[in-house]
Amino acid sequence: MKKLPSVKTICIALIGICSIQLVAMMVKSITILSMDSALLSNGSVLIESIVTKAKRERFEQINYTPESYKQEIEIVRLKASSPVIVFEGMTMEELGEKLDRSLNSSLEGYGLVFANYAIQYGVDPYLAVAIALHETGCTWTCSNLVQSCNNVGGMKGSGCGAYAAFESLDAGIEAMIRNLSENYIQKGLNTPETIGNKYAASDTWSTKIHSYINRIRNA
Repeated sequence: MKKLPSVKTICIALIGICSIQLVAMMVKSITILSMDSALLSNGSVLIESIVTKAKRERFEQINYTPESYKQEIEIVRLKASSPVIVFEGMTMEELGEKLDRSLNSSLEGYGLVFANYAIQYGVDPYLAVAIALHETGCTWTCSNLVQSCNNVGGMKGSGCGAYAAFESLDAGIEAMIRNLSENYIQKGLNTPETIGNKYAASDTWSTKIHSYINRIRNA
């Protein structure tokens, strides 16, 4: 009668087979993760999610290849390089260029700064620039408050008589837009009419702001 293999022999054989499969899986993983190492090293959440997905698929024994893995990474690349629309069908750069058409004197070329802070703080960029133009006269020549104190919103404070002073125009623009966001927009005051009741004493302020907004939109 033929002697059957012992339990010990069977266990050793099974361990050997499992070890071979484990080594093969590790080699495959190393091969895949070594591809495009420069891309993977940037810590991108999207790329990390692909790596996690690949690991999960490996342990669930779903078929995938290094080629399909690279294809997923390329899709992420393409999505990341696609232009992002931020306002009325425009990218940030296009919005900045549009705002620039209405800015002159000391504020010439600051359209992108207005655009960035307006989008960041959730303020209509046309409204922000309209208020700045009305308060500064930068449609033509900016006021002394802008040129000497970098104050683009007529903001009260200290450092420039009864008005606030800022270290740069960039800082002044951010302060004005942040003030609009925190003290007006976030409190439901989001139209020239509702803002004007608190922002200015003039009864014609909102009408003038509307006029500037239309001019900026059509520039």
